[in-house]
Amino acid sequence: MEQPVQEAIRNRRSIREFIGRPVESELLQKILTAGIWAPSGLNNQPWRFVIIRAPEIINELATQTSYAHVVQGAPALIAVYLDREIMYDTVKDHQAAGACIQNMLLAAHELGLGAVWLGQILKNKDQVNAILQLSDQYDLMALLAFGYPQHRNQQSRRQPLTDFILHEFGGDTT
Repeated sequence: MEQPVQEAIRNRRSIREFIGRPVESELLQKILTAGIWAPSGLNNQPWRFVIIRAPEIINELATQTSYAHVVQGAPALIAVYLDREIMYDTVKDHQAAGACIQNMLLAAHELGLGAVWLGQILKNKDQVNAILQLSDQYDLMALLAFGYPQHRNQQSRRQPLTDFILHEFGGDTT
């Protein structure tokens, strides 16, 4: 039996080097659509997005992170925000943002794009909001970089599942 979701989860990698080819608007729309289908508490859908492809804005954003080379090398960026006026529970809404971001990363992988979740830029949230002309109503969760990958030779491994399970109560006896 095919398991495309399981395969995508295991095979997706953070891509930090892109070729110069622009990312088509249609693909960005598909990525955003995957994001908005993430679960959220009370279905409040607190996420908001800024799509960035303008080189001058990309260069300004690059000054706000130590990963400037990744930002400047990406043909498209999406800033993921939570709308504070729609949020109802900080923990649940932050979890929803993470689910939204993961959906977007998996969608990019499926579409043949590379992507990386940049979080270090969060230390400069206020400056990023100023660059993107947003009020503090919007809380930056991540900057995602998208593009066609220069290569896909990234490697990753995980510790055994048993290292993560603290307890198991009940279940199969076979």
